[in-house]
Amino acid sequence: MSKYVAAIDQGTTSTRCILFNHQGQIVSVGQKEHEQIYPHPGWVEHNPEEIWKNTLEVIAIARINVSATSADIAAIGITNQRETTVVWNKRTGKPYYNALVWQDTRTTELVARYEKEGGLNQFRDVTGLPVSTYFSGLKLQWLLENVDGLRADAEKGDALFGNIDTFLIWNLTGGAHGGIHVTDVTNASRTQLMNLRTLDWDKGMLTAYNIPANMLPKIKSSSEVYGTVSNEVLPGVPVAGDLGDQHAALVGQTCFEPGMAKNTYGTGCFLVMNTGNEIKMSENGLLTTIAYQFGDQPVQYALEGSVAVTGALVQWVRDNMGLIQKSSDIEKLAKTVEDNGGAYFVPAFSGLYAPYWRNDARGVIAGLTRYVNKGHIARAVLEATAYQTLDVVNAMEQDSGIQLSSLRVDGGMVLNQLLMQFQADMLNTQVVCPAVAETTALGAAYAAGLAVGYWKNTDELKQNWAVAHTWNPSMEEARRTELYKGWQKAVTKSYAWME
Repeated sequence: MSKYVAAIDQGTTSTRCILFNHQGQIVSVGQKEHEQIYPHPGWVEHNPEEIWKNTLEVIAIARINVSATSADIAAIGITNQRETTVVWNKRTGKPYYNALVWQDTRTTELVARYEKEGGLNQFRDVTGLPVSTYFSGLKLQWLLENVDGLRADAEKGDALFGNIDTFLIWNLTGGAHGGIHVTDVTNASRTQLMNLRTLDWDKGMLTAYNIPANMLPKIKSSSEVYGTVSNEVLPGVPVAGDLGDQHAALVGQTCFEPGMAKNTYGTGCFLVMNTGNEIKMSENGLLTTIAYQFGDQPVQYALEGSVAVTGALVQWVRDNMGLIQKSSDIEKLAKTVEDNGGAYFVPAFSGLYAPYWRNDARGVIAGLTRYVNKGHIARAVLEATAYQTLDVVNAMEQDSGIQLSSLRVDGGMVLNQLLMQFQADMLNTQVVCPAVAETTALGAAYAAGLAVGYWKNTDELKQNWAVAHTWNPSMEEARRTELYKGWQKAVTKSYAWME
């Protein structure tokens, strides 16, 4: 039997390849950052060719670290930054344009047009999503309207579209020489072009967004063999798992029962609750999405609340303000004070996501007095993540009718003890971090491993899950209420900044 399963975790700031063993433990890691490209305010791009080159490098590093050959690797799974949109030529493999990143807001005018014509929720019943700059469909429409020759190539079937998962699978399985053009249900559910009930591209959505059907990938389950690696990095290894990053984290956290939820603290924050095989439409600004689908088993649905800026705010304080040297310094600086000193930081850099959905909002620091120092600002930066999470949990409990009993957490920011304790205090519930914090990559590995029989079933995966740390709430109710009231007031100050 092969020793490992490989996961490619293609994130917003870097690409990693992680090898996992049968116990779900990390055996080897390769990682490389890629350039963040900002051509105009609100525009965020990545170079797809750089990401592909980095992917090959990190696979090689992870493999060489433990002298693994293709025979040692049972399968490879992919997880990716969702909504980030790539179009490329199927004959040459060359992208027509940089990838438009999920944070990119250049489609604001398109959003305004659809809002005027039929309201932001006009497609929600079909797709589970509001009209927003966030999803791939409008990004693709922008590319078709603004890149010379792209629409003509798309009409005749030469231009291919995908989120990053699709681009990587196509390249891994042969690229211009027979590469397989597929995506999974989770990534497809984030394009705003897939029908949540039929799990297929929706003709009405393609018409509404003016997108040629023949440029779209085939939609598959999250766990099946799509093809095999055709290049020298891992020749012959089955590519067998594909999940958008937040769905992968849900799988990695083994949230297989309805009502189980996880929060990933990364560049942004993503809280996902499994709602089983039932579609729950949100009344409170959440997204209805796919949790995962394993092979030919019924698809599982989820509610999701996305917060655009959490870890990215710490990076902003580091890079733009120079208040800290490295991201981990934020906790030390925040600990120099007892509380936020009355200051609140609302990081609506490109609008507010769930549950507000305000494209017109922009970032504000509120409640400043002469008393406030950089320690208070650092604390307000961390607290913003916890408040935004509480906003989403409140909405989720209302939509699902399920009270959150504990929150499973993962991502880079879970190392921040101050933040995690404050999170437990604000939620007034237990916050639990698993022994393997890399749950996104682990979920992709699980999906791939299940497809090839490396793991028998989800019960085997649940046995791998172990707790590293639990934070219990210890804040008094009156204090919690007072702090949250201040946050809610600060949020309103960010509204209507953009005309």
